[in-house]
Amino acid sequence: MTTGQREPVGPTGLDRLRDLRSRGLLETSYDQVAGLLAEETLTHGGDGASGADGAYGGPYGAALQRAGRLLATLDPDAVLARHPGTPVLTVAVTGQSTVAPVVDPLTAELARHGMLLRPVVGDHGAWLRDLGDPGSPLRTADPDLTLCLLDAETVFAQVPVPWRPSDVERAADEVLKRLASIVDAAPGPLVLNTVPLLRRHTHQLVDHLSRARLSVVWREFNTRLLRLAERTPRLVVVDLEPLVCAGGPAVDERLACYAKAQLSAGLLAGYAREVAHLARALRGMTRKCLVLDLDQTLWDGVLADDGPDGIAAAGTLRGEAFHGFQQGVKQLGAQGVLLAVSSKNDREAVLGVLRGHPDMVLRERDFVRIDADWRPKDRALAETAEDLGIAADALVFADDSPVERAQVRHGVPEAAVVALDEEPALHLTRLLADGWFDTLRLTDEDRARTDAYHSERGRRALRENAGSHEDFLRGLDVAVSLSPPLGHEFARLAQLTQRTNRFNLTGARMGEDELRERAADPGRHLLLAARSSDRFGDDGLVGAVLGHYDGDLLHLDNVWLSCRVLARGIEQACVAAVLAAARVEGLTAVHAVYRPTARNERARDFYPSCGFTIATHGGLEHDEITFGYVLDTVPQAPAHVRIDGIELGRRAGAHH
Repeated sequence: MTTGQREPVGPTGLDRLRDLRSRGLLETSYDQVAGLLAEETLTHGGDGASGADGAYGGPYGAALQRAGRLLATLDPDAVLARHPGTPVLTVAVTGQSTVAPVVDPLTAELARHGMLLRPVVGDHGAWLRDLGDPGSPLRTADPDLTLCLLDAETVFAQVPVPWRPSDVERAADEVLKRLASIVDAAPGPLVLNTVPLLRRHTHQLVDHLSRARLSVVWREFNTRLLRLAERTPRLVVVDLEPLVCAGGPAVDERLACYAKAQLSAGLLAGYAREVAHLARALRGMTRKCLVLDLDQTLWDGVLADDGPDGIAAAGTLRGEAFHGFQQGVKQLGAQGVLLAVSSKNDREAVLGVLRGHPDMVLRERDFVRIDADWRPKDRALAETAEDLGIAADALVFADDSPVERAQVRHGVPEAAVVALDEEPALHLTRLLADGWFDTLRLTDEDRARTDAYHSERGRRALRENAGSHEDFLRGLDVAVSLSPPLGHEFARLAQLTQRTNRFNLTGARMGEDELRERAADPGRHLLLAARSSDRFGDDGLVGAVLGHYDGDLLHLDNVWLSCRVLARGIEQACVAAVLAAARVEGLTAVHAVYRPTARNERARDFYPSCGFTIATHGGLEHDEITFGYVLDTVPQAPAHVRIDGIELGRRAGAHH
């Protein structure tokens, strides 16, 4: 099979889903669904966003719609009985018009990423009540995510007939005021969307000046919607304009008239995909590292055959397409996505190109790891994850060879695989289609992540030359600062809780607003941010401690620590400092909880390593363990870690 061919197509993922359904095995086999839907994506070209298959409304979108209809009939409780570790997302859906059609594509998109949808759909046109009334079914469902689908009728339902652009402007202002008043009251993180302006509205105005004025009013309305998200961390606004551009019409006029469905099926499919990417970020499932092939992926040509002078990433028709792809990849790297290479090539030849070839946008420094040899790529990816200290499910692998992709899917099934093909103009579209690296907010630590991993090379050299692990730790000169978070740190703190898996002692994830609420009440709650540095550089904010007070007891609700700094003694130093401060403030004991997840097994013995003893085993959650520590004495922080003395900041609000 030649490079660039698609995977052989037999029974599609959808065919196999239908077969499972017909045999009554769909709930039992839910753990296979994500893989089957990934096959469906490959069958239709691997992107589903644009290109030959016509975007969200094309074969890919139609297939996902049909898969969603199959999966929406599942009983979530029955699935959980067979697969108790499946992440379940309760999503409330409301809006001005008919919103139920979003459920099928959203069910399929969440299933593609291993999640299970539990939908709660509001009544037609009842979005104000659904979001504002504490007793509404949507509010009482305690959703993980709330979607309020806005459409042109959200505004035009308030407009008199006949109307002028000024009437639309007044109606839009009123809608914005209502939205701003209920954002904070809405259950769970809230998702709004910008609203396409339809030709059936613009062309009811017969003069071009009025049409221009209406367009200005509408764009200002959408701009103000988007700016709401800048001020409110718990709000996300999905911009529908890029989806309309990629996917075709915003509305099916017949369905809009007869079914009051004001957004087309294709647009809802694209919207559902964006929401699934958001849900993945909320669940800490954001991917961290992009592993790239080189030949026919980053440049045109085969280095081993054509030599450095025979490859191109600029200056030719196809070369310009690879140039654009490299620019897009570099943009991702500048925002904290780790870049790595896995290529069947000689290492020195690859380094020569990355260091000196005039076409290259990406250079050696842009990559945290370069594997250029003749080993199987699944082995290279597994070693990349181990070397970077991340799990295999944090990897995204992009390659133009179906053989290499198949090998990686088999050998490293946790990694996401992006199918590139012989058309380099589509490389970037295919890479971005699944939003693998989407996060809620970007922080300074994100932008500095590649430099931080390069600093790790110095630590690695120190480790290799040290006589023992203790000598290595002493040579690091680790310093830790532990204090309540500063105002600008809450976005990073929320991101840390959402993306940390290995050292997340309960699996809990928190939003920025929730963290601010805890920090604002130090008499009841403890929230500390941990920052670390060593002789090789500043790692920034790397951890957090969360707790609450009950009389003279402190309960540690959770501790998070970035995988980048694990096993340096930072976690033990933080807990030792908290225990010491608790004793100074007159507390008598500290309780802590460990709740196992699929990823935090290695942290199971953390509290015992700090001197805690088991109080109870098996709580509200399966295998939950509660620990206790009596503050007659306190443990010493690791000798190689310098940590600032802290105060719990509770005295003003405490009642001893």
